[in-house]
Amino acid sequence: MEVILLKDVKGQGKKGDVVKVSNGYARNFLIPKGFALEATESGKRKVKEEKEAQRRKEKQLREEALKLKEKLEGLKVVLSVKAGEKGKLFGSINAKDIVEGLEKQHGIKIDKKKIVLDEPIKNLGVISVEVKIYPEISAHLAVETREE
Repeated sequence: MEVILLKDVKGQGKKGDVVKVSNGYARNFLIPKGFALEATESGKRKVKEEKEAQRRKEKQLREEALKLKEKLEGLKVVLSVKAGEKGKLFGSINAKDIVEGLEKQHGIKIDKKKIVLDEPIKNLGVISVEVKIYPEISAHLAVETREE
């Protein structure tokens, strides 16, 4: 029997796949538990349309991510902070501070989880910070810390 998977099923396939399983497995487990529907022509067509729509959406998101990468590559975020001797900061600069500075200075909103910092910035100077925009697409943003 052919069924359309509504959820990922270990050993069978991913959501949206059309797979062939035994009649008993489909009728006694997959369909009653809501993991699958019987594969009809209209159901197969619907799955195909959904996959195509998902592909178009992914393509659009990827294009937007590439545009954002181009914007971020040339930008510099300048943060003024209090510092002590030898350029050591009182406190530190974290991802939240960088996101707030980026929004105030350039009007670009991004999620702070996309900023990759191994550890908070604790010295004055210019540092290149990685911003993971989309899977396999990341940009480098210059962050300059100046003394107030």
